[in-house]
Amino acid sequence: TEQRHRSLPARVMAYFSIGMALHAEGSYEDVLALLTDGLSWAAGEEPLKVPSKSAIFQARARLGAEPLEALFRRVAAPLAGPGDTSAYLAGRRLIAIDGMCLDVADTAENAGHFGRPGVNKGEQAAFPQARVVALAECGSHAIFDAAVGAYTTPENTLAREIIDRLAPGMLVLADRGFCGFPLFSRAAATGADLLWRANSTMRPRHLETLGDDSWLAELRPAGNRQAEPLVIRVIDYTIDDGRPNDEAYRLFTTILDPSEASAIDLAGAYAQRWEIEGAFDELKTHQRGARTVLRSKSAALVRQEIWGHLCCHYAIRTLMWEAADHAGVAPDRVSFVAALRIARRSISAARDFPPSARV
Repeated sequence: TEQRHRSLPARVMAYFSIGMALHAEGSYEDVLALLTDGLSWAAGEEPLKVPSKSAIFQARARLGAEPLEALFRRVAAPLAGPGDTSAYLAGRRLIAIDGMCLDVADTAENAGHFGRPGVNKGEQAAFPQARVVALAECGSHAIFDAAVGAYTTPENTLAREIIDRLAPGMLVLADRGFCGFPLFSRAAATGADLLWRANSTMRPRHLETLGDDSWLAELRPAGNRQAEPLVIRVIDYTIDDGRPNDEAYRLFTTILDPSEASAIDLAGAYAQRWEIEGAFDELKTHQRGARTVLRSKSAALVRQEIWGHLCCHYAIRTLMWEAADHAGVAPDRVSFVAALRIARRSISAARDFPPSARV
């Protein structure tokens, strides 16, 4: 809510932040021209005269990152309904957690705030990086929760900001990088079920072998045998992919009863963890653009830009899900690249709609 009437109100700048994600290679003036023509048409008003680049930058700075984060948190939610059986296992919605890094503009402020990854021979990478840890629905690729931080913040630490927002009815998949006792037990306490690949340093104590060759075990913090144990189910298997040495997998799950989900079902479901990698690829490679560096030169505006990208990706994924449902086809048959292209074209064409076409 603003106290002054401005030529670039907060509402327009929120749209602009999402528009920068939709047109990541466009200039400030081009992106704003595309959006304001469409917004003016929708409101029945005259198109806004595009201000200077400096004015747009100042309006972005006034807005900050918090409104975009609040918008994402208010709107983003899993998309699949109970009838979308491909998005569920044993009545639980399949959710994946993972992280990604985004290159940001090489400025002193960004480097100091976000940090840089190291490279060979003790040198540092060309660009600072921001780290994002997110939750995505496997069936729809919808990223519905996220935490944004510095590259120097480990994924496990950043995950604590979103892990408490898990809920009963979810089956959360995670790679072994997340699987330490503190985070695993904290996630289990939310009531969500877990299916995480075990960290090799974790040593559960065997309790009972079950009929499907999985086994019940007690899990405690490393070096603390007096702590209250967490009872889990362990699934061991290998994948025969034709290579000389098959890779061994060990999964920890909180689904203790094989009659609810067998070891084979759970091992198959774990492969769905890679769906979040597909969602990250959509955002990084196609929406943002391959090897594109985020343009913002300050930490606050980098965060605004990232939340704009998350809002944009969620909006496109929502349209794709609704289109698939309307057409009666599987959501994974809809192309993200095609949907992105259609979204860009529809925004650009809004200025050409005649007044008689308004509905």
